[in-house]
Amino acid sequence: MTGSAWTRVISSRSVPSAQPALGTEDGGMRIDVLGAVRAFRDDGSPADLGGPRHREVLARLVAAEGRMVTTDTLVDDLWTDPPARAVGALRTFVAALRRALEPDRPPRTPPRVIVTEGPGYALRLPRDDVDVHRFQDTLARTRRNPDAVTDLSTELASWRGPAYAEVTGSAWALRERARLEELRLEAVELRARILLDSGEGADLVAELGDHVAEHPWREPAWELLARALYRAGRQADALASLRRARAMLVDQLGLDPSVDLQRLETDILQGSVPRDGGRSGWAGHGVRLGPRTTVDLARTLALAGGEALVHSRRDRLAAIHAAQRTGDLSLTARIIGAYDVPAIWSRADDPDQSRAVVAAAERTLTGLGPDGPADLRARLLATVAVESRTADLSGTELKHAQQAARQAEELARHLADPALLAFALNGVFLQTFTHPGLAAARDRTGAEILDLATRHELPNFAVLGRLVRLQSASALGDLDTATTHANAADQLAATTEAPLVPVLTRWYRAQATAARSAEPGGPTAATAAEHYRAAEHALRSAGMPGLHRGLLPLALLGLRLLHDRPAPTDPHLDWGPYTPWTRPLVLLAQGQAEQARAALTAAPEPPHDHMQEAMWCLTAHAATRLDERGIAAHAATALHDARAEHAGAASGMLTLGPVARYLAEADACVGAK
Repeated sequence: MTGSAWTRVISSRSVPSAQPALGTEDGGMRIDVLGAVRAFRDDGSPADLGGPRHREVLARLVAAEGRMVTTDTLVDDLWTDPPARAVGALRTFVAALRRALEPDRPPRTPPRVIVTEGPGYALRLPRDDVDVHRFQDTLARTRRNPDAVTDLSTELASWRGPAYAEVTGSAWALRERARLEELRLEAVELRARILLDSGEGADLVAELGDHVAEHPWREPAWELLARALYRAGRQADALASLRRARAMLVDQLGLDPSVDLQRLETDILQGSVPRDGGRSGWAGHGVRLGPRTTVDLARTLALAGGEALVHSRRDRLAAIHAAQRTGDLSLTARIIGAYDVPAIWSRADDPDQSRAVVAAAERTLTGLGPDGPADLRARLLATVAVESRTADLSGTELKHAQQAARQAEELARHLADPALLAFALNGVFLQTFTHPGLAAARDRTGAEILDLATRHELPNFAVLGRLVRLQSASALGDLDTATTHANAADQLAATTEAPLVPVLTRWYRAQATAARSAEPGGPTAATAAEHYRAAEHALRSAGMPGLHRGLLPLALLGLRLLHDRPAPTDPHLDWGPYTPWTRPLVLLAQGQAEQARAALTAAPEPPHDHMQEAMWCLTAHAATRLDERGIAAHAATALHDARAEHAGAASGMLTLGPVARYLAEADACVGAK
């Protein structure tokens, strides 16, 4: 975003300048975060908020919109590696902010602006006294009532730069900044559309020209620019802008212009666009973006993680449904295939949604038929392969997903499209968990993804290639190579603004600490456990429940097994999807051998995912402890091809130690007289 975008006068109407507003009787304070974080007293004088940490605490409370933020969350958000006295430092920051925001509060009276609530803090100010809340409320009101457009113009003029501008390096701020920037762009377009619909807005040409130059993928923006040019009597320029949009979409994305853009071009050619306004059907909330724009935004937000990742999945599915309602198979195929966000984990965060995406892709494939455009079919097949996460599939579904992966790869190679091939290979990677012992095959796929991404400047897939190779080297026990890939992934993440990557590599470093804790002179088990817990804090809010749930207990169990200790028995541990295979060992640690035997007998075969070697090793270990020779033999057979790998390390996040150790136990149990 260029500086001019923030300072530009956005309306031909008289718009008040963004001066500090007077406070209210409730707080006597106004807080601004649409730009640098600042506060003003009721007389307009600025409050001294202190240093960067103080401002970040205040910003984080603003982002919570009145909800309580726990002390633990604030500590995790402020520090990547919290110091020993982080909670005490946080309390110091809060105390200083309270003095700054309520300088006249009598001693020993409770604060009214930053209040203590349960295990954390909350900001208590009227929404009109916080610029970001006022902006969001005005936008919502304008969606419902176009007559509020003057207020929306005022709120747009109050933006002084990116939200929370000086809060850098924090995942929460990155997510919130991305969300608010999207709302700002929506507000710019909503305001322009309302003015054009009301017969005004010919003087919007310069503003909208800058807007499309900075955000060329937003099709509604091109439509608005063309309308403004036409309104200004510049019919030729309006047509030229639509043709630029068409060329950009076709050449760079392989997308045809939307139906709305095509219709507008026809109307301009025929002179049938009313110059005195005429409302369109766009302005309602929930249909403000076309499906292409929505899926492009979803793809961008998915890389930010957290709530942005959750919203991106929801918006992606909404875009697919919107495309399906048009009845245009080609459009639907492009919308489904455009969400080529790299995927690294074999268990879906939202299995129901993944199934819905797969079903939509398969219906569209059927509609296109075997002679449909090869690029569209390849993207749909790759989508089926990527969304059909192996942990959630039955035998028949697994074979179908593998076939889709092979077909997508074949088509992509024939088309010689590097980006498409990288996406197809992502599907191939996710289908290489069909049985234990495939780390070397995954490494070859990761190496090709990395090579493609490096040669053809595909940074997000370069990150994927590094993470795949990290996992593969980790599974093969090569911690030095895995560490090299972790460091390279972190460097790429810093340039591509991918905050999820350091969360994953932090887990890998905790795993490496655990592995080395079993070596002579290595770190202690307590140190390894501390690293796992720190990594878990970072993952908790990353928006990946399919990865997060059960991971920490499993990591701690693996650490105990490395040191020949029994399973942890804390009843508060949530073992998540790993419960059937961990429960026998937990019961054994509690001295309940018969219950453990029953649980072992009832445990199903592990799913085809990153943790399958680990689950088979847990089964072999429990069977050995209980002298269940048949189960031990079955586990040993399953693990045979993985004998050179490390259990759980295919995740790149935890380890139970060498598979060979568990195989030896099982073989000894089976061979015992």
